[in-house]
Amino acid sequence: MDVLPVTEPLRLTKFSHGGGCGCKISPSVLEEILKNHKTGEAYKHLIVGNSSNDDAAVYDIGGGRALISTTDFFMPIVDDPFDFGRIASANAISDVYAMGGTPLLAIAILGWPVNKIPPVHAAKVIEGGRSICADAGIPLAGGHSIDSPEPVFGLAVTGMADIRHIKRNDTAREGDLLFLTKPLGTGILGTAVKKGIISGEDYQALISGMCSLNKVGEQLGKIEGVHALTDVTGFGLLGHLLEMCRGSRLSAEVSKKAVPLYPDLQKYIAAKCFPDNTYRNWSSYGASVKGVEDDTFITLSDPQTSGGLLAAVAPSAVDEYRKTLLTAGLPSYAALPIGKMKASTGDFHIDILG
Repeated sequence: MDVLPVTEPLRLTKFSHGGGCGCKISPSVLEEILKNHKTGEAYKHLIVGNSSNDDAAVYDIGGGRALISTTDFFMPIVDDPFDFGRIASANAISDVYAMGGTPLLAIAILGWPVNKIPPVHAAKVIEGGRSICADAGIPLAGGHSIDSPEPVFGLAVTGMADIRHIKRNDTAREGDLLFLTKPLGTGILGTAVKKGIISGEDYQALISGMCSLNKVGEQLGKIEGVHALTDVTGFGLLGHLLEMCRGSRLSAEVSKKAVPLYPDLQKYIAAKCFPDNTYRNWSSYGASVKGVEDDTFITLSDPQTSGGLLAAVAPSAVDEYRKTLLTAGLPSYAALPIGKMKASTGDFHIDILG
């Protein structure tokens, strides 16, 4: 067998053609795949299915309570196996938080090229996943593994919430202010990792951001004025905001100067350091975005891995929203609006402002 010695330095990103949520199928291709597979009306207890492009499925189990179910997995966005496990797990658990729910348990999904990468490194991936589950207060209770050509890891996560606290991505209202809890740029920085040109400081910022749990989603679920909630992942900020617009039958405007970004992104963009999925994202939905005349589309379409929460908040609830975020220890920029929802004439677009 062609097995790498355990003692050799390992670069997980060399074994995958993509990384993190940059592996996701583009929005237009996914729509083509799913167009004839929407959930029917037969499942009366299914509150949220795949008809609304939301973050997780939600099922009414009675007594005013709902079960939340989701899965997410991808190929490495960083080289360290332990960090890969942490990032993939934080990303998967985020879908429960994005619904306003509380995670209960997780099941691991592992694909590993056992003839190329020693199994000891797969054990480190699992260890990283278990550590994030512990941070979330849930067990990594089992899982399934296969021998695959590229390393893949993620979780299937089960959560719970009061039905009245469930947050969807298609229930924003005209006049809602938009907030983003993490900076954009993980796809760009992840590509810099793969190319081996990222600085140590930028790498640490990337790891810290992607391993940070979106726990505040549990508390945001309890705020009535948080009308819609989603997490920003593979389709980029614009893609997930467009899902919110189309589902809510509204348009939106975003101030590009207000959108938080990781430091030094322009340096990497100038070096043509961003994932292919950025172009695939933009080609899928760029026609629905107005006001982009420069390379702003690169950051706003950048596929995010374990990205932040995007919230549509009623103006009357902004003070409560801000207090909740700051009490949870989130940075001050997360409490500043990046845009707002507005009425649409039917084209459901996004205006990018200076």
